[in-house]
Amino acid sequence: MATKDAPPRWDRKMQQRLSRGEAAALGELYDRFASLVHALAHRVLGDERAADGITREVFAHVWEHPDSYDPKQGPLRSWVAALTHRLAVQRLRATETAALAEGGAGSTEELERKVRHASVAARADYIVTSMPAPLRAALELAYFQRRDYRQTAVDLGVTEDEARRRLRLGLQLLSTAHDAGAPPGAGGGT
Repeated sequence: MATKDAPPRWDRKMQQRLSRGEAAALGELYDRFASLVHALAHRVLGDERAADGITREVFAHVWEHPDSYDPKQGPLRSWVAALTHRLAVQRLRATETAALAEGGAGSTEELERKVRHASVAARADYIVTSMPAPLRAALELAYFQRRDYRQTAVDLGVTEDEARRRLRLGLQLLSTAHDAGAPPGAGGGT
């Protein structure tokens, strides 16, 4: 994690370039984060076209308001993820509320439950894609290939203690998805 007093150099430089209106900076930012933005939006909305729209909205917002990102609040990646989450949840609420108003099935409680579920799922996706590769590899072996810690240790070429440590830490990180319900940095600068 980045410390509050030392934001990553790339993040600061990118924010400065965007503030100067460098179109190449937007392209570079898009190349780096478009898949993250689209995946988070799709996870919340469950709709490819809606996720495409949110992706466009996120990068338009970044282009039009580059100074709304404060590098001292955390990494640019987290800020972009939080912005994506906020816009996707707004779209989900608007869509579902409109459906309720038109006499669709459901209630406001079901809508909020759906929003919470989508938020937790999106945060879990974000956590997994952001965690260090050794932790992610251990979790993927344990979950997708049904390996226990001993088999994981052999597959990764590490000790059993190290495999247990990686699995425990990965699961601890993943468990925070339910606690907050929004990507890291959701409160900062959006």
